Order: sequence, then C-alpha cells, then structure tokens
Amino acid sequence: MSFSRRNFLIATSVAAAGSMALSACSSGGGGGDSKGGGGHAGTDKYTGGSVAVGTEADSTGPAPEVAGARKGGTIRPVSPDDFSHLDPERMYFSWNYAIGNMYIRCLTGYKIAADGSMKLVGDLATDAGTVSNEGKTWTFTLKDGLTWEDGSELTVEDVRHGIERGFASFTTEGAAYTQTALTGKADFRSVYKGPFSGKHLDSVVTDAAKKTIVFHLKLARPDLNFTLAMQAYGAVPVKLDTKEKYDKDPVSAGPYRIKQHAIDKSLTLVRNPHWDPKTDAIRNAYPDSFIFEFGPEKLPLTDRLIADSGDDQYALMAYNGVPAERMQQILTDPELKKRTINGLLTGLYYYAINMKRVTDLKVRQALNHAWPLEQIRTIYGGPSAGDYATTILSPDILGREKFDVYGKLAKPQGDPEKAKQLLKEAGKTGQKIVYAFPQSDVYDKTKVVIENALKKAGFDPVVKPLDSTSYYDQIQQIDNQFDVMWFGWSPDWPTGYTLIQPLFDGRTIANGANNISQLNIDAINKQIDTNVVISDPAAAGKAWAALDKKIMTEQAPIIPETYQRRFYLHGSKVGGALFDPLNSSYVLYKLYAKA
Repeated sequence: MSFSRRNFLIATSVAAAGSMALSACSSGGGGGDSKGGGGHAGTDKYTGGSVAVGTEADSTGPAPEVAGARKGGTIRPVSPDDFSHLDPERMYFSWNYAIGNMYIRCLTGYKIAADGSMKLVGDLATDAGTVSNEGKTWTFTLKDGLTWEDGSELTVEDVRHGIERGFASFTTEGAAYTQTALTGKADFRSVYKGPFSGKHLDSVVTDAAKKTIVFHLKLARPDLNFTLAMQAYGAVPVKLDTKEKYDKDPVSAGPYRIKQHAIDKSLTLVRNPHWDPKTDAIRNAYPDSFIFEFGPEKLPLTDRLIADSGDDQYALMAYNGVPAERMQQILTDPELKKRTINGLLTGLYYYAINMKRVTDLKVRQALNHAWPLEQIRTIYGGPSAGDYATTILSPDILGREKFDVYGKLAKPQGDPEKAKQLLKEAGKTGQKIVYAFPQSDVYDKTKVVIENALKKAGFDPVVKPLDSTSYYDQIQQIDNQFDVMWFGWSPDWPTGYTLIQPLFDGRTIANGANNISQLNIDAINKQIDTNVVISDPAAAGKAWAALDKKIMTEQAPIIPETYQRRFYLHGSKVGGALFDPLNSSYVLYKLYAKA
C-alpha cells in the first residue's frame, strides 16, 4: 500500500464516521510502515497553522513555560493500540512519533506555540543548520551539555550513528529521504549497509572537537533541515545500541525515559534525571510520569472521559478522536467542549482525475465545479469534520497561498450550470465518468450525493465501489479503468515538495506509485526540479504556492475535498492541552496534571 508517511488515519478524521485507516509510504523518498493545522482547545474556530525557520536564539533552551502549569502528578493517555515501534529509525507513524518526542532528540525539531504555529529550530543542534554548495552541503553544531539517560555524553558520533542506522537491514520501516539524498540512489542499501558493517558513510563527516556534523549530499536538498526533524533520524548512542533489540528498550535523550512496557496493555514514562532543560527549546516536562493504557475503543473511552471520575480525570484520547456518536453531545455541552482540543490534519483529501482517460481540460474543470463538497462534508459530520479544500497545499505548509479557482467556497454544494456550460463548450455533454471509491459505510453514502451531482451537471456517472483491502492496488495501476478516484496524502514535513512532487511529478508514474492522476507535463516536472533546490525557505514557499495554482488552473488534475479535522477529549484535571500540528495528537510534553 502507498500513502504518505504518517498514518493519515482517515478512520478518526472523518468525524470518526467509519471511513478507512490508511498507512503508508511515500514515493517522495519515504519508506515503510498524518498531522494538522494550528490546533486549539475548546472552540470551533480554526486559528490556522504556520511554520517558519527559527534562529539560534529560538533554538536555545529552556522551552517557554506553559501558563498555569505545575510540576508533579501523572497524565494517562489512552489508545486502542500500542506503539508499533520505539526504535527511532523504525518509526514512520504519527502515533509512534507522539511518544518519540518524549525521549528521542534529533538535530532539528519543531517549537510549537500556543496558537499552533511552528518554528523549525535546533534540537540537538545549536540552530536549524547551515546550507551551502547549492543545497548539497549541510552543517550542524551540537549544543553543549547533551546527555543520555545514563549520564553519558551525547556526541556527534551518536548523531551520525542514528543516521547510518537508517541503512541497516532491520530498519526498513523508517523514512528514506536522507539516505537517498546522501547516496543519490533509491536503492541506497546497495551503496552502504549501515554502521554494523564496521564502516562509516563517507558523505557524513563529524568533528568531535568542534562538535560538528556535515552532510555531503549527492542530491541537493535545501530543506534537509526539515527532513532531519523526523524521528527516523534521531540520535542513538553508539555504545548502547542493541540493534534489533533496541526497539524494545531505547535509550532516552529527552525529558522522559521508558520505565515499563507491557505490550498491548500499558507503557510508563518517568522523568529522565539527566535531561537538561537548558539544552531543549522545544519540550517541557511537568508530570512526574505518563501511564499509557492500550485497548479501549474510542466510544467506551469517550464515555469514560465524559463521566470524568477517578483517574480518568487525568486521562486523554491519545490518538483516536471523538466518535461521531458523541460529537454533538460534546460540542453542545459547554463543560464538555471546554475539555476538547481540535485541529486540521495537514494532509489533503481529494479526488484524482485520470488524465489518461479524461483528456479535456474543460471536462476536468466541469468536474471541479460539479463536485458536491457541502453534501459530502455533511455526511462526514458537518463543519466539525473539517474545512473545504481548494488548494493542493494544506494550510500549514510553508508559503501556502489560499485561492479558489473553481468557486467552491462560494458554491460548495456544486455549480451544475457552470459544469454544463463547460461540457457544452467541450462538446462532451453526457460524458461517462467512472467513479471509484473504497467501499465503507461512509463512502457508500457519499457515492449517492456524488452520483446525483454528476447527473445534475450533465455527466453520465458510473459508480465503482472497490474492496477496501485492494483499493490502492487497483487505482495505482496505470492502466486502470477509472476516471475519478478518491485519494489523500499527508506530507512528511511542512513544505510544498512533500505534497506536490509525489503526486504530480510525471516521472514517478508507475504501477504502485502515487501520481494517481498520471499528470505528466514537462513544464511542471521542470518546475519541481527548480523549486526543490531553492535554498531560501520563503522563496521556495512562494514557488511551491505558485506551482500549486498553476497545476489547479491549467491542468485541474484533482478535485480537492477537505482539510479534515480531528477532535479530542480529555479529563478535567489535564492542563496545557494543545493540538500537535505535526502528529494530529496532543502535544504530550506540554501537558500538566492539575491539582
């Protein structure tokens, strides 16, 4: 199956209305095994997310204090599922990343403000890095005072070891962007087998005295500092690495360490006494412990949190959001609503138009005008399910510009008359459109409003429900027989490259790939190559935003649907609740236990 890296978890984002859960790997360089806009607590209003690159001052600890926070107590996150991996180089799910933030540290990371805005800052590094050689050389300097949980020094060799572990034969679940950039090859393990072979990677150079690590890339990557914030590139102590066994007992460099883990039952984090907050601009550490409970499903968990008794006053929905069955109860009860957070998932849900079959631009434009976004979102749960999408880039992508080429914000229910006009101009009135979707309770309902809207707009729709287990295998075939296909994508870091390149670079078209629309335009391919080496983040953001608008205006290869929203509920004694715009969960390291 292919999707973006982080588990986009549609099951809980469509107002928990019963749609599919999608996991993933990204054709943009991701590997094996989702995220949100600026989140907020207890309100419907979306404040908007944003990301910027911070300074050395921004990278200097300690992290800003959380208003009203106190030390002590225990926070109790609850989830149906345990973590699939604890080894940083084997992580690729947001759920794993949520706990990884508590003990894994990378060269860079994201400093999240109370309004959900983010700055990329130095985590282990003194700043967000220095790029040179037209994006092919990156230099980082480590902070002083970094240690592991046993008190030993965290060194540049440990950082390099974490990077090199990504080449090992047992870390195939993790990301692959940096490995590909360092070797210039997608099959990077053919070049280097990892540190356990007794060799280092020549293209990663460390200087212990200067505390520097330099990356000499074969492929220019001006946004490598964003890539290195992925926990799949976290530091691992050379002397304490237990290889495959490390997944069961990783060593902490963060504010908490793992004390106990009963698989599929519970996991306990306690303070790491050797973590120095002065070295950490990102994390706070208020509770004495976090006790994770695994197993309860979201509906009974929601009822427990609504009841708010005993230890559940300190509990929270760790990853699965409020189910549709309880959404209205929670949103209409002021006391319950005060105990929620919500935010938009960073990724885009959309319908890919097969450009091999739907070759006329006016027909693709007519489909955009005809599509019934309002009716679809109503089935998902209404405004609480998310915001209408009109762009490829989602709201917290760096440089994203809002536009609405097809007037969907003014007429989200669809504009059948405009669609009819375009079909008439193209001489395609009555054109057959084969619409494919993954069969589920939710999409069995949305197919009805889609079919009706297409008929009203002058199309002849043919609806093709597909088995959910083989859905992606079928639509990711270049010779598939579908005209419009439901799809979605979540970026690996918040820049335009991670949304546009995997989905619209014509050179990636292949069976199993993610350019479902099969868009292949030389000018767009060349612009992707140009944008990816722009070293200034602001300039790169503008370039990706311009390409977003160019694709939607001149090609219309997709019908954007929604930037979906997730709601979470917590107990009355959980303080500091903030939506994590990276992992679509609570920012665990900002929480505190109220007295």
